[in-house]
Amino acid sequence: MIIFAKHIRTFEMIVFSQWVENHLLTCPSKHFFHVDCPGCGLQRSILSLFEGNFIESFRLYPATIPILFCFIFTALHLKFDIKHGAEIIKWSYILSVTIILVSYVYKMYNIYLLVKIT
Repeated sequence: MIIFAKHIRTFEMIVFSQWVENHLLTCPSKHFFHVDCPGCGLQRSILSLFEGNFIESFRLYPATIPILFCFIFTALHLKFDIKHGAEIIKWSYILSVTIILVSYVYKMYNIYLLVKIT
């Protein structure tokens, strides 16, 4: 019975994953200006993370795990009032923003190099 329940949960995750994949929001910046924004890739990265593809998730959007940590830790801090929680939240936020900016500059530089070569 337990094995059957695991198969049902796996099937439900696959169906949910496919549904979410077909209903991702389009980026307005990419749609109107044809330029990636600093948040492009976050949805696909979270989807890959939920599917267990940690490397693919990091490749799509490196700041996903620090952002999720920041949200989860903030919720825990608000519920349990963790000692030095505000400092941890502040530094995790700074780390997340730094990763977002560095990865965006890296992505734009690589696109610039591709355009320059062709």
